[in-house]
Amino acid sequence: MTEAHATRKLAAILAADVVAYSRLMAADEEGTLARLKALRREIMDPSIADNHGRLVKLTGDGALVEFASAVDAVRCAIVIQERVEERSRAEPAAERIVFRVGINVGDVIIDGDDLYGDGVNVAARLEGLAEPGGVLISGNVYDHVATRLAYRFESLGEQQVKNIERPVRIYRVLGSQSKGAVASVPQAASIEKDRDKSSIVVLPLTNMSGEPDQEFFADGLTEDIITELSRFRHLFVISRNSSFVYKGKSVNVPDVARELGVQYVLEGSVRKAGARVRITVQLIDAGADRHIWAERYDRQLEDIFAIQDEVAKAIVAILPGRVEAAAHERVKRKPPENLAAYEYVLAGKRLHHRSSREANAEALRMMDRAIVLEPEYAHAHAWRACVLGQSWGYGWCKDRDATFADVARELRTALALDENDSDVHRILAAVNLTRKDHDRAVYHQERALALNPNDDLIVVQEGEILTWLGRPEEGIEWVKRAMRLNPYHPERFWNHLGRAYFVALRYADAVEAFKHISNPDHAHHAFLAACYTQLGQADKAKEHVAEVLARAPDFTVTNYIATLHYKNSSDITHHREALLRAGLRN
Repeated sequence: MTEAHATRKLAAILAADVVAYSRLMAADEEGTLARLKALRREIMDPSIADNHGRLVKLTGDGALVEFASAVDAVRCAIVIQERVEERSRAEPAAERIVFRVGINVGDVIIDGDDLYGDGVNVAARLEGLAEPGGVLISGNVYDHVATRLAYRFESLGEQQVKNIERPVRIYRVLGSQSKGAVASVPQAASIEKDRDKSSIVVLPLTNMSGEPDQEFFADGLTEDIITELSRFRHLFVISRNSSFVYKGKSVNVPDVARELGVQYVLEGSVRKAGARVRITVQLIDAGADRHIWAERYDRQLEDIFAIQDEVAKAIVAILPGRVEAAAHERVKRKPPENLAAYEYVLAGKRLHHRSSREANAEALRMMDRAIVLEPEYAHAHAWRACVLGQSWGYGWCKDRDATFADVARELRTALALDENDSDVHRILAAVNLTRKDHDRAVYHQERALALNPNDDLIVVQEGEILTWLGRPEEGIEWVKRAMRLNPYHPERFWNHLGRAYFVALRYADAVEAFKHISNPDHAHHAFLAACYTQLGQADKAKEHVAEVLARAPDFTVTNYIATLHYKNSSDITHHREALLRAGLRN
């Protein structure tokens, strides 16, 4: 049938499917089919008939139903969900059949007994976003039923849903005025805003040893990984309760990801061999069905809880970086106009780390676009402040006072929106450092570190701040820890390490650190000139002095030292005298 000859009509479309159908079938195929058929026969079919609906088709684990009235469609959905929930209470949680439902009113194309078109597609998309046991309706449906049904509704705002050009107004049905929410199983991934984040489920690690003590160890390790990953505000981590539904089950990773609405899956195993334990983990991009990262940890089985803590931290140290790197790759493949708020922030972060004037300007545009899409996105405001702070620090802005005021304003906004965002405190620490308010910088840095001790940017800043405070040997260890946390760290980490070595009077080590910087600017060359002077290598020092003046002809030691944040006058004197000895003018 061609579009020109299509027969159309306006209809209310109900789309429903079974949550975790693949897992249920894998566990008990015959039993699942029998229970599903009973639910259809005893609950769904009578409810559809009572509300004047027509079953368009069954889709294995789901159904598509047509109604002439939006009121009838919503009433039918509520009855089905309430009766299914009531019936399943006596069943084991792992065996319960739970539906999610989406309803839309729209124009549909009739093809025999089947229906097609956006009217159907939107209903299907809403069903995919709905909570287990829940009902989502479009704004068109809400307009028809809001004053005609004694149910409560929660607006989820406008959401951009897959393959639908225009945003869709979405409402969650909360049940009757006297009852609680229809949905009995919460799932934060149900709205598109959370799905915009990089999302991950940590499946229970499999105990390959068959020993009960190893079972506790595997479960404890899984829980620790989930807890520590949840500290990263840019990650959406499926809760333990949802993750452990799959414990002991043979699962298909893409199916699990689809059921939970996540992009990444971490799975692994624990195996005891004599006095040693081997833990293997692998991170999978479910959408592309490919492995991103895998690692094996072999440990002596002495203190099982110490091993659990150590390995959990090791896994969490590398995982967010690998997830973000994979997300960056997805962003690179998208045209800029099609990015969502979170992905704009990701793109902006990557540009920021390049530390160039052009990249900084583009990073600021990315953050601005993110905030237009999500005005109350604390993480975006915090990173906009970070990008502006970089512009201010390097002197790339036209009006330094106005830029600094903008930084402060963005951070106040971010802090008001989310005082527990570790990035907000990290950036507040950096801003107070530029003001030489070391006490306040330390307060915010400690807050950031407490909120997320596994974030490499927070850890490297701990090293940087300790260096400014006159504790460079401690600073060196923190910078190295950040490098271990993220082996793919930004190049600027070498700058922090080089500075710490310089302040610690370890000039040869400082030179080696600065050599890792592929495109050194005048400040890097000034450091190298100072290092070579202290090492007694005057010729090399002169080479780097020439590079400083070639890149910044107006460079003076006095102006440069004024941009630094040393707390101790002895560190200022040490740096100043080394630069003057190298031959740079005062």
